[in-house]
Amino acid sequence: MAAKFDPIRDLDRFFSDITRTPNSTALPMDLYRDGDAFVARIDMPGVDPSSIDVDVQDRTLTVRAERTASTESSEVQWLSRERPTGTFARQLTLGNRIALDQITAAYEDGVLLLTIPVAEEAKPRKISVNHTQRGDVISGDESQA
Repeated sequence: MAAKFDPIRDLDRFFSDITRTPNSTALPMDLYRDGDAFVARIDMPGVDPSSIDVDVQDRTLTVRAERTASTESSEVQWLSRERPTGTFARQLTLGNRIALDQITAAYEDGVLLLTIPVAEEAKPRKISVNHTQRGDVISGDESQA
């Protein structure tokens, strides 16, 4: 069955799609591995540190923060207001081999630093190879050699 053409709905969807901004852009993040830990640096300028909430449930790490609007007088006439305000959240799904009880968070100069250690059993390790040396064993008739 062919889809019915609805220009109003299509136009509404078009403008909705181009004006929609993903919430994660409000909390841009760099994520990398440094030795035995993963490190996430999340930009949070203008966020009150007391509003930052970091929690882990099952294997989902959630960061929430609130950025409040500046309180200018009611006489202010805004010409441009581009800095987002409100409550923002960012989630990371963690792998099985993460030390969930050792995750740390620090906030400095508008950046939240999360250190997510790799569990001890998941760290690379050197396995030694045991070997024994046997003497050469020659069997058979030596005269045919």
